[in-house]
Amino acid sequence: MKAVQINGSIKTYSRMPKTWGNVIGGFDLLSDSDLQSYGFYDVVIPEYNSSTQALGDIEFDSDNNVYTYPVQNLTWLETLAQLKEAKISSLKSLYKSKLAETDWYIIRSQEGVAAPQEILDLRSALRTECDTHEAAINALTTKANVQSYEF
Repeated sequence: MKAVQINGSIKTYSRMPKTWGNVIGGFDLLSDSDLQSYGFYDVVIPEYNSSTQALGDIEFDSDNNVYTYPVQNLTWLETLAQLKEAKISSLKSLYKSKLAETDWYIIRSQEGVAAPQEILDLRSALRTECDTHEAAINALTTKANVQSYEF
């Protein structure tokens, strides 16, 4: 991807135009150095964590002769406790659906048909995993860590 500054704003191109200015055809076939003479430079998208960061508006990095996006840390209106509560709610919803896949064994066991031990072990392991994740979320001390926590 390339970009060029036109009248104070930056325009990006995923494909170079075939014509530009006084070049009637073949502009898209020019070398990088020729494109730079027209003000076209590579666009570099930096690595960032989309859970805790966002990309700002594209800008020219004159030190490296590329267009790039500044990485900005996100802020949240919710309190740390509210973010934890939301993350734990999502966690419990996920594990509820995992447990639901074997609920019929438990219902059937209440009618006298024993649930297989491997199902009981699986359900116990799922509850333990959920409890472990919940404890880990509750131990987090920053909003960014809560937002980026994955289970």
